[in-house]
Amino acid sequence: MKNKVIFLTDIQSFYASVEKVRDHSLKDKPVIVAGDPERRSGIVLAACPLAKKFGITTAETLGSAKLKCPHVEVVRPHMQLYIDVSIQLSKIMEQFTDLVEPFSIDEQFMDVTGSQRIFGHQFEMAKKLQMKILNDIGVYSRIGIGPNKVLAKMACDNFAKKNKVGIFRLDENNIDRLWELPIEKTLGVGKKMGKHLRGMGISTIGGLAKFPVELLKKRWGINGEVLWQTANGIDYSPVTVKTHNQQKAVGHHMTLPRDYTKIEDIKIVLLELCTEVARRCRKKGYMGVTISCSVRGADFDYPTGFNRQVTLPVPTNYDLDIFQAAYKLLIKYWDREPIRSLGVSLSHLQPSHQYQIDLFDNYLYREQLNTALDKIWDKYGRTAIYRASSITSAGQAHERAHKIGGHYK
Repeated sequence: MKNKVIFLTDIQSFYASVEKVRDHSLKDKPVIVAGDPERRSGIVLAACPLAKKFGITTAETLGSAKLKCPHVEVVRPHMQLYIDVSIQLSKIMEQFTDLVEPFSIDEQFMDVTGSQRIFGHQFEMAKKLQMKILNDIGVYSRIGIGPNKVLAKMACDNFAKKNKVGIFRLDENNIDRLWELPIEKTLGVGKKMGKHLRGMGISTIGGLAKFPVELLKKRWGINGEVLWQTANGIDYSPVTVKTHNQQKAVGHHMTLPRDYTKIEDIKIVLLELCTEVARRCRKKGYMGVTISCSVRGADFDYPTGFNRQVTLPVPTNYDLDIFQAAYKLLIKYWDREPIRSLGVSLSHLQPSHQYQIDLFDNYLYREQLNTALDKIWDKYGRTAIYRASSITSAGQAHERAHKIGGHYK
């Protein structure tokens, strides 16, 4: 592992950078990419470096960002464009190595161990990659380097993003620089876990690295050991192109445009979510047995909600099967307070071409119905056919059909 050379390539302010390439008039202006506040998606998704100088941060509200910088340029997200650029980035990286593993839409791991004979020393190669991305796409990348994925990621997040060249290597020779950082800078440690660790007297990454691993395992099980290994820069997972080949779950979540209080309205959205989950499962060739339903209340000060699941006796990718299970969970666990968001997922997936037949259920009929619906949707789009309930004021299917990840394409 010590001889490995792993890159984690991250694009600076990805959405905002892509928007500046798309519209050159934005080049020297503070820019943020944000959703529509009228539909409760008015959150800053990305802020360019100029906008960040005014104190604007990702995930704050659009209103708050405008107070900090009244002249900031606000751009609505173009999700399909970002996906297309992400694919372009992958193709560029694949010119340097065949081992490229997506980590997020703008972050990708690369194992370049065997590429150094062709492209030179790791730092030289990283600079070539930076220039190739800048020249071909027009966006600036930062590259963390390490002997494994954990150190490459933390090298990028904590050092490459903060130095002028945008490149940094982290390994056993300089890991003490990592150990000086606050505990919240550990990969996988958020505010809640950071609070727990600080309560144990662990305030830095170095403190976590030197903390008795057995005590961490006693409190958090295997996750405690993973935390300790991360702090010590230990990671045995390889960079693999097969990471996303086998999905663990297919889900769909929606932030509602208004508070929903009536069960009749919630049922309509729940059925739409189940229909979309079922469609995605069929398209990917999966069936599943575990249905999860999640609800988040509308009150931010006193958050309510639940996330519960149930396992069916036989696998399915039929929307009404998923809906009936999810609806039972909703009725059982919803506190009847207004809700802000709703989600459904299907997990414990298996290939749909091989499944156990239920002798007491005419699954063939539903399979034929699904096939007919999928052909219509594939040919004419998601708004070609949907249930009459979606035409009501509560329905969101038509609106969501024009979006990717909750934002317009």
